[in-house]
Amino acid sequence: MTVETVLADLVGFPSVCRTPNGAIIEHVRAYLAGHGVDSVIVPGPEGDRANLFATIGPKAPGGIILSAHLDVVPAPPEGWLGDPFRLRRDGERLIGRGAVDMKGFAACVLASVPALVATPLARPVHIALSYDEEVGCVGVRHLIARLPELAPPVLGCIVGEPSGLRPVLAHKGKIAQRVTVHGKAGHSSRTDLGDNAIHYAAGFIAAIHEEALRHGRQGPFAEAFAPPYSTIQVGVIKGGTGINIVPAQCVFEVEARAIAGREPAALLGFLQGAAERIRREAAATGHKVDFSFETLSDYPPLALHEADPLVAFAEAASGQARQAAVSYGTEAGLFQRAGIAAIVCGPGDVDRAHKPEEYITDAELAGAMTMIARVAERLC
Repeated sequence: MTVETVLADLVGFPSVCRTPNGAIIEHVRAYLAGHGVDSVIVPGPEGDRANLFATIGPKAPGGIILSAHLDVVPAPPEGWLGDPFRLRRDGERLIGRGAVDMKGFAACVLASVPALVATPLARPVHIALSYDEEVGCVGVRHLIARLPELAPPVLGCIVGEPSGLRPVLAHKGKIAQRVTVHGKAGHSSRTDLGDNAIHYAAGFIAAIHEEALRHGRQGPFAEAFAPPYSTIQVGVIKGGTGINIVPAQCVFEVEARAIAGREPAALLGFLQGAAERIRREAAATGHKVDFSFETLSDYPPLALHEADPLVAFAEAASGQARQAAVSYGTEAGLFQRAGIAAIVCGPGDVDRAHKPEEYITDAELAGAMTMIARVAERLC
C-alpha cells in the first residue's frame, strides 16, 4: 500500500474528537496484524474510545516512540469543495480533514511498517496512536500511564505534529476553563429586581483582558515564542434568552497559554480573586452573583534541553535544524512530564490545520517517510 492509500483510508474514518473511535482503531489493528505486528489497545474511561500501542523490533531499551493522534476537529461543510472525509487530490495536494493534523504523519508511520518489519532493528520503533488530542490531549494520558508495562525505557518520543519536519524543542502549555455566572432573572422593566449575569460577566471579562494585557507589558518573556509571553483570552460567550428578560446566567470560556517554565493553571489563578471582588461589589449594592468553574483541558508546556540526545537524533533523521519553539501545543509536554524526552517533528504546515480544504503535499509525505526510514537506520 502507498502512503496515499493509507492516508485515504484514515481520512475516510470521520474520527471527530469526542466521538467513538473503535472503527479506526480496529482498522489500524488489523492493518498491523496483517504485517505480523501485534497491538495493545489502551481504552479510555469513556468506554467508546481507545489508544493503540505497538512495537516493531526487539523489546529492548533505547527505542523511539512515534506518536500521533487519530482524532480530528469537526468539518462543517462551509468552505469545502468536496467531502471532507474522502481524500481528494488536487495536483500535489492531498485534501481532507486531518490530512495535515495529523493523519498525514500517522499514514507515514503505518506505510513504513513493512520496511520497519524487514529492518534488522537492534532497538525498537514504538507506535503510539491516541484519541481526543484536539480537546486537551485526553487519550494519551491513559496510554502514557501504561508505558512502563508496554515498553522498556526509550531514547525519546517524536510527536509528528506539523512542523515543516523541523524538530521543535519547546511549545506553550494550555489550560481552558468554562466560567458560569449565576445571577437572577427578572422583567427588563425592573432591572433593579434582577441580577444581570451578562453585566457581571462583562466586568469579569474586563478583568481577564487587563490580566492578559499585563502579561504583554510585563512578561515574563521568552523570545523563542510568538508572541514571546503567556497569553490569556476569552473565546466563547453565551447568555440571555430575550432582550426583555434580565439574564440569569452567562457562560464564557477562557484559555491561557503558558511559555515554558510557567504552569498554565497558575495563569488563571487570579480568577478566584476576581470572582470574590465582584461578589463583594454586588453585595454592597444589595445584589447577588455567583460563579462556578469547570476545567475543560489542561496540558503542560514542552521544554526539551538542546543537549538532550533526542535533539541530535531528530535533526539527523529529519535532515533539518532544530527550531527553538512554537506557540501551539501537543502531547509532547505530557510525555516529558512522564520522564520521556519528547520533541515535535512532523510533515506539513500547522497553519493549514483546522481549516476547510486542509491538505498535505506529496513532497511532505515523502519527507516524513524518509525521516522514519532514517529513524530505523539509527536504531539498527
